[in-house]
Amino acid sequence: MNSRVVETLVAETQTGLRAKVTRVEALLTEAFGARVWRAGNYSDDLAGGLVATVLSQNTSDLNSGRAYASLKAAFPGGWDDVRTANITRVAEAIKSGGLANIKAPRIQAILSDIFERSGHTNLDHIRAWDDAVIVAYLRTLPGVGPKTAACILMFNLGRPVLAVDTHVHRVSQRLGLIGPKVGPDAAHGQLQALLADDQVYSFHVHFIEHGRRVCHAQRPACGSCPLQEECDFFHALPPSVPAK
Repeated sequence: MNSRVVETLVAETQTGLRAKVTRVEALLTEAFGARVWRAGNYSDDLAGGLVATVLSQNTSDLNSGRAYASLKAAFPGGWDDVRTANITRVAEAIKSGGLANIKAPRIQAILSDIFERSGHTNLDHIRAWDDAVIVAYLRTLPGVGPKTAACILMFNLGRPVLAVDTHVHRVSQRLGLIGPKVGPDAAHGQLQALLADDQVYSFHVHFIEHGRRVCHAQRPACGSCPLQEECDFFHALPPSVPAK
């Protein structure tokens, strides 16, 4: 098969997947409602958004929110105080979010790195940068991976950069938008290529909602899923297996 034929097949596949994304988005909007980005709690404090994202790892939104509020209350002087504090005090402040002994040094390392490079403990200087430059910069901070970097751009800056968490990854694989062997890191670029800018935020939030409510990691509720017709996983179920 020559290269031109391969390019044509790839283009046709991408076109089909983009059309599928549009159909899926319409179905999820009907099921859950429209999802539109609005400036949130951390839009004016990007360092705070980064800290909050670290705190959200491997815990619930409720617990991470409590940990963030507790950290802010313990250090009213701001992120400089968190950066220079005794690590035990930071860990104590965020213990409600879980994994405090891991997250506390990570937060301090990030804040220290920001300070060492810019001379201040905030990220205001990155607001005017292009998306790719921001992602590249954030990825150089200690422990910041593609999902965390994308979350800052999408949630805090309102940029069309897709974050792929466990729900987005699982639902995308089951629908057949990415291959079964595509990992979360590689999925960022592959899924981003299927989305128009105005679909990115909605796609992310809808897929998280769908993953939490219907497309569970264990025992997905396929019988009540609004995406049955679009789902490769559902169509591959053996006839003898009931769709729960």
